[in-house]
Amino acid sequence: MTSSQRPTTYRIAWLPGDGIGREVTEPALAVLDAVAEAHGFFLDVGEHAMGGCAIDATGVPLPDATREACMAADAVFMGAVGGPAWDDQPPETRPERGLLALRRLLGTFANLRPVSVPKTLAGASPLRREIVAGTDLLIVRELTGGIYFGEPRGTVEEAGEGGHTESVSFNTMRYTDAEIERIARVGFEWARRRGRRVTSVDKANVLDVSRRWRALVSEIGASEYPDVHLDHLYVDNAAMQLVRNPRGFDVVLTSNLFGDILSDLAATLPGSLGLLPSASLGAPNQQRCVGLFEPVHGSAPDLAGQGVANPLAAILSGAMLFDALDRPEAAAAVRSGVTGALDAGYRTADLAGHGPTAVTTEAMARCVSQYALRAPSRASLVVE
Repeated sequence: MTSSQRPTTYRIAWLPGDGIGREVTEPALAVLDAVAEAHGFFLDVGEHAMGGCAIDATGVPLPDATREACMAADAVFMGAVGGPAWDDQPPETRPERGLLALRRLLGTFANLRPVSVPKTLAGASPLRREIVAGTDLLIVRELTGGIYFGEPRGTVEEAGEGGHTESVSFNTMRYTDAEIERIARVGFEWARRRGRRVTSVDKANVLDVSRRWRALVSEIGASEYPDVHLDHLYVDNAAMQLVRNPRGFDVVLTSNLFGDILSDLAATLPGSLGLLPSASLGAPNQQRCVGLFEPVHGSAPDLAGQGVANPLAAILSGAMLFDALDRPEAAAAVRSGVTGALDAGYRTADLAGHGPTAVTTEAMARCVSQYALRAPSRASLVVE
């Protein structure tokens, strides 16, 4: 589709989620709206229920109406789901099951989680400044296969020692060649846009599925991406190296389970989960590829209603949404707004000790918006 044919209005399915979900995504959408209009296009945002709030309203975490709206949208923008209020739900109706079902529905098999530590925030990291400053890595996580989706799964009663019956629970880590190959290509393609280095993470010394993963990633790297350097790490070593030398990574390619763990570990590098975005994407050659964009952090119900949550992860997820809609200038403006607000010293409560000006959730979003729209001076910003 050429630029002259592209729509000027994009349909966005907004799933506020639970806890602080609405508090961070609503002001983030205000930033995206302002930047979109400044760049000559518009967002048609429709709100839909998913997660705990959907269970309360309909009895299921992903209602049919929400499914239909997401499939009809150009992108899905969402907040975190879940919380203690729904911990007693049966496994099949927990809020998180709605998220897994949505990923499957949209075919978003590739989860992209960029992690960067700007110098202005290096002091907020739990690690020494000289270790983390300048970190810029991308975790490419396979999202719709592996142990979270593998069958069989469940709990059965079996005869144990001495004739006693005992419960046995099990899950299956399973990958097809096609699933491994397509996520490998995503990792290599992103490496070509960055530093041309891929670190593939597995547990090939123990797991059959990891041995197949390593073999296929190696084959694709050698045959299709000879210009990209590939190395392999076991997941336990990768976790250690992410802490010891995070600047040694460019693109980290890994499976669903390992990516879930490593991305949360890497999220601590900047000192706050409130800084890290994510995008979940499908194959670009699909007839319609609806991406899912959400902050990495959880629903944090203990912070809800206080105006202290950090909206930057949600705002930066919006920048990734603009990237996916092929609006790079708008995406760059959003990122410039975040950088401008941080460089000027504005901080939400999670980072209040690392900047001169503490602001609320909505005030931080306003700061970002005004920097994104090239506010003339710091004095002109509205941060009350």
